[in-house]
Amino acid sequence: MKNNQKEKLFSNKFIQKFLDNDSAVSLKNKYKFVEIASSLAYYLKSFSNINKLLDYICLIFKHLFSEKIILIIPLNYEGEIWHENIKISANNKFLKIQEEINIFFNQFNFSRNFKIKEIDTFEKTLKNNFKEYNIETEKILSRGKCRGFIYVFSKDLFGESISEDSIFLFIQNCLAVGLENYCLIKTKKKHENVDREISTGAEIQSQLLPDYCPTIFGLDLAAHCRPALQLGGDYYDFMCLKTNISDKRKEKARWALVIGDVMGKGIPAGLLMTMLRGMLRAEVLTGLPPDRILHDLNQLAINDLDQSHRFVTLFYSDYDPRTRKLRFANAAHNPPLLWKSSDQKIIKLDAEGFVLGLQKDAEYNCCEIKLNENDLVLYYTDGVIDTSNSLGERFDEERLIKTLTKLCKQSHTSQEILNRVFKKLDDFTGQNRHLEDDASIVVLQLK
Repeated sequence: MKNNQKEKLFSNKFIQKFLDNDSAVSLKNKYKFVEIASSLAYYLKSFSNINKLLDYICLIFKHLFSEKIILIIPLNYEGEIWHENIKISANNKFLKIQEEINIFFNQFNFSRNFKIKEIDTFEKTLKNNFKEYNIETEKILSRGKCRGFIYVFSKDLFGESISEDSIFLFIQNCLAVGLENYCLIKTKKKHENVDREISTGAEIQSQLLPDYCPTIFGLDLAAHCRPALQLGGDYYDFMCLKTNISDKRKEKARWALVIGDVMGKGIPAGLLMTMLRGMLRAEVLTGLPPDRILHDLNQLAINDLDQSHRFVTLFYSDYDPRTRKLRFANAAHNPPLLWKSSDQKIIKLDAEGFVLGLQKDAEYNCCEIKLNENDLVLYYTDGVIDTSNSLGERFDEERLIKTLTKLCKQSHTSQEILNRVFKKLDDFTGQNRHLEDDASIVVLQLK
């Protein structure tokens, strides 16, 4: 069918003229049904205005069932009575009853949250107010879900039910599809708006993570966070413990290096991570040792974390380039892996401590270790070791240790080690499989 033919069939003017010209041929003949079906099919394929569709349906009902009054009550995409789109289809000889129905609607006054389960109340009141009519009720169903109701008023109390008319059923089904399509369009637009907001949130969150690793005397740093969703609950940061000093002096100042993980992923975890970042950055400026930082941070965040029913694991450390000493405390986070170049082996940096947000009086221990030339520390979140392949096997800590050991025995920069660990993860999970949780890695290597 050509576009100009479709446009002709699409126009209400054409349908009005076509349906009015019924002196020679019955409205229910095959040719007219095909024309109506074609018009409805094209309309459903291209429509964007539900009000026009309902007017179009009423126009067809008016001519096909001229001895009946048909009331259409659609439901909106939230399943509520769609007040502004309630329609009445009737010939001019029924103007009085149309007016009475409109008055009834104004008096009944649907509540804004009138639900389907309450429709029985409306139907009972409707039939009590129009006892002189036989009122048939038909649900507008699409894929098992109610999209609205059709009420057929007739003076003929013993006539054939309209629900047995094949053309009525066809139009009813088209109306159901149209209402469903409109709901899908509205839902899609709503999701698109949410996606835009999430994308904006993800962009803002990515800006909260360090854009680059700072220059710290004697260190080679690399870091990367790969969220499972657009927003993630992983967090890492580098913070100089001294402010208001030149960049040159900052290179040899004490630095805080932290990595953390909010339970879960997505928007809730991302929001909590952002909140925690602000609290932690304020605490770091106090210059307190790691165990006191975690203790105070837990005190500050516990009410918010408790209300969200989530907790946070966090490993906090600070490094002094002049002494090469690394102090650290752990709030039940995955212990970083330390490659001791002199011993050619890996040890775990762990300290006793409870997760943030579950125990108000939680205490934390502070440990200290001196790093030597070519030593390397790998900080990571549990999304790294919890990554699974198609067989359901976890990457696990043991595989990470073997991978890191092999890389540390070779001459690689921190960035190369970081890239190769993520490449190993990708190879392990396989093609077209995404990480199930946020995965973050920070590599600290002594030059």
